[in-house]
Amino acid sequence: MVRGLVIKSTGSSYIVRMNDGSDAECHIKGNFRIRGIRSTNPVAVGDHVKVQTLADGTNWIKEIEERQNYIIRRATNLSKESHILAANIDQVALIVTINHPITSTTFIDRFLATCEAYRVRAILIFNKTDLLTEEEMEQLEALRSLYESLDYPTIKLSAISLQPSKIIPLLAGKTTLFSGNSGVGKSTLLNALFGKELTRTGKISDAHDTGMHTTTFSEMYFLPDGGAVIDTPGIKGFGTIDFEKEEVSHYFREIFRVSRECRFSNCTHTNEPGCAVQEAIIKGSIAISRYESYLSILNDSTEGKYRG
Repeated sequence: MVRGLVIKSTGSSYIVRMNDGSDAECHIKGNFRIRGIRSTNPVAVGDHVKVQTLADGTNWIKEIEERQNYIIRRATNLSKESHILAANIDQVALIVTINHPITSTTFIDRFLATCEAYRVRAILIFNKTDLLTEEEMEQLEALRSLYESLDYPTIKLSAISLQPSKIIPLLAGKTTLFSGNSGVGKSTLLNALFGKELTRTGKISDAHDTGMHTTTFSEMYFLPDGGAVIDTPGIKGFGTIDFEKEEVSHYFREIFRVSRECRFSNCTHTNEPGCAVQEAIIKGSIAISRYESYLSILNDSTEGKYRG
């Protein structure tokens, strides 16, 4: 068997970059499953795999090496299964927009909580700033201030005058997952980064001011100066999965920090007496939007459903 890196997933097959630099189309058996993970896509871009070539020339993925990490979300149609966005990554660049379309703070916080759970660094890229009104720009700066206070790096970009130079230094030598809602300008940004059209760009739906999917599969692109970017299809909701109720607060940095002062060690920060988190919310040192996102994930873990 030959070792390789999965660089593209189309759903029905995978492109694997072999150790000799060649690319091969590979398949998996229908019953191929990763031990302990119920996933709609057992093999993900970024996986290191072992491939066997049969006598008829077809290539089959026989083994997945242990993952350093991965980013996972609840599958949209199968509530008990998950969907792995990418594996073995150094960081996530989450592309968000204040408007055209609106990225909700719940979506942002759910994504960030998942990055915390799987120990993946996250960067927030606020895109399409050229389309914002003065009031929306104030909203953007307030959100930047909030997330930077939590030590999440943020960047502002214009969809018209994209400045790849702002983010190239952050990507060098690292494998970065690009993700975000449909329509936030992810494909346009990637095309600008590489100086050529890698992926199709789409228009925003006038009826709902939401994005329409243009990327239909996940693919890894290699940067000329080292490092790689994994592009994934735009997503609407971000359902968390496999979060234990008592661990959710650990994935919100400010809530976890303050929770050490709660009267009860197993405080859920909902209705217990002596809750330091509730006090911090009243004082304004924990943002209400973050707390609401925390509560929404608690609902995930208790009700088996998600909201975007």
